[in-house]
Amino acid sequence: MNFDLSPELASARRAVRAFMDEHVIPVEERIIAEDERGLNPETLLSLQARARSEGLWVPHLPTEWGGRGFGPMGMCVLFREMGRSLVGARVFNCDAPDQGNMDLLLRVASPEARDRWLGPLARAEITSAFAMTEPAPGAGADPTNLRTTARLDGESWVIDGHKWYTTGGAQAAVLIVMARTSDDPRKGATLFLVDRDAPGVELVREIPTFGPPLLQHREAEFRFHGVRVGHEQLLGGVGDGFRLAQARLVPARLTHCMRWLGLADRTVALSRRYVQERVSFGKTLDKHQLVQKVFADAATAIHAGNLMAFHCAWLLEQGRDIEARPYSSMCKNHVASLLCRTLDDAMQLHGGLGYSDDVPFGRWYRHARAARIADGPDEVHTMTVGRDTIAGTFDLLV
Repeated sequence: MNFDLSPELASARRAVRAFMDEHVIPVEERIIAEDERGLNPETLLSLQARARSEGLWVPHLPTEWGGRGFGPMGMCVLFREMGRSLVGARVFNCDAPDQGNMDLLLRVASPEARDRWLGPLARAEITSAFAMTEPAPGAGADPTNLRTTARLDGESWVIDGHKWYTTGGAQAAVLIVMARTSDDPRKGATLFLVDRDAPGVELVREIPTFGPPLLQHREAEFRFHGVRVGHEQLLGGVGDGFRLAQARLVPARLTHCMRWLGLADRTVALSRRYVQERVSFGKTLDKHQLVQKVFADAATAIHAGNLMAFHCAWLLEQGRDIEARPYSSMCKNHVASLLCRTLDDAMQLHGGLGYSDDVPFGRWYRHARAARIADGPDEVHTMTVGRDTIAGTFDLLV
């Protein structure tokens, strides 16, 4: 594996970092305030227009869709810079779930579906959502518990079911809905593109969560009452749902990880400035060995997370998707935990100040805590890695 970035990617990385430092981070509180108060998102829209003009828009998409055609490695590198702010990815139209949904549409959607949905998504004219998770006893960490159904009725499929934690669903124009189409344990699920305003789609509520709502990160609950969709609204073929969801999730985990690594990196940078100025027990905090250990542990964990993500992205770029799966589970668990730990340590280092809203760590932590549940909880990823290690299905020396 070569750690050198191509000249084009290295240039894009510098441009995204500069854009974040000069334009996004200085106004992130204004973007958040406009969103919280339901105001016109003029600050966000202005930055999005600027990102377009500077050639930094949807860099994960091919050029014909307005992007730069960067592969998984490029996505990881750039998303790490965007992730230094909770609003960063949205500025470049690279936020979840739209980014992963765009990649899925690009891969398997019909030409009609691409024209209808992918183009507007790439231009940020609409947003999308992925509806897989269901309230118990439905699909959660175990997708085979899927209870939402789709049955063929003449020339249409009819969807009935109940979903929740459909991120961004209330504002979305299109939902990617996973439904059971047979009892086959491997090929029993299918993905459908569903118009958010189609008859029978009921928005139950937006779920109040520990992490405050921000931009598209609002968790919707839906019921589907006899929703009819045509064959052109299938993603892939009948029975491809589990396979396509897994194909979407592996790279999506990496993009999450890199955004989380960016936020952890910024947390360390803010803490570094504080401990170099704050005097306690006769010397600045950075001179205390216990404080130095906190920074050493954070640096080591972030470096390990970088290497895990880059390695997994490299495997994906080699077309070794199946091999990448256990490594993506390792990476997701490691980075989600290190982000929570880094933020917790930052609050501790800042003392009473760290517990206040005068610094951003509390808000960031409330969003970060979901990282250990989203895209598979810690326990499922640990089980996957443990099972595959015992079975010897992947090489720890790769």
